[in-house]
Amino acid sequence: MNQPLARILVIDDEPQIHRFLGPALEAVGYHHRRADTGAQGLREIAQWSPDVVILDLGLPDMDGKDVLAKARAFYEGPILILSARDKEGEKIEALEAGANDYVEKPFGIGELLARIRVALRPKAVLQSVETKVAFGEIEVDLDMRYVTRAGAPVHLPPKEYALLTRLLAGNGKVLPHKELLVAIWGIAHAEDTQYLRVAIGQLRQKLEHNPSAPIHIVTEPGIGYRLKR
Repeated sequence: MNQPLARILVIDDEPQIHRFLGPALEAVGYHHRRADTGAQGLREIAQWSPDVVILDLGLPDMDGKDVLAKARAFYEGPILILSARDKEGEKIEALEAGANDYVEKPFGIGELLARIRVALRPKAVLQSVETKVAFGEIEVDLDMRYVTRAGAPVHLPPKEYALLTRLLAGNGKVLPHKELLVAIWGIAHAEDTQYLRVAIGQLRQKLEHNPSAPIHIVTEPGIGYRLKR
């Protein structure tokens, strides 16, 4: 069965960006929609449920970081910032506010398409995984995005849930640190292993019977992590 085409929403007020990006996205098989303001972009995210959002920071009605913050209240998919703001502080703020990646204008279409493919990879992997998974006391309903432990609901923030589903998609294989970091936090954080260690620790606290001696979320020293059912 053919996989459904990915939906890409571009939120940018520059007409030339849409004239350039629209045909390029459609040429490689993506569905594409545009939004020229932050308010329109938020409506599209809520109503269309895109697979990836490409977001400019300089919008006419609100700052792109405000759009990012509002979107993260209800949208867990990848958000790639596309902006002419090249100061390191702007990048850090956007990434810490929930962006998955940051691409500076001007940009090459090849690079942007590569980053979109990286952002889509976790979803593509999960399409081959069963929709309900159980290990130990844990049950994960991938369709409902619902996790329980011994029947009690477990609250996982977006990054922790994304990390758990990525580990599940590995089917017991070791997933390298860098692969997990790029998939969950974006290319800009490919070397930030502390992010991963903290998130793994939080998952173990919530899911393992003995977090200091985990039997499910297992460390492979110097390589990465695997999930044993």
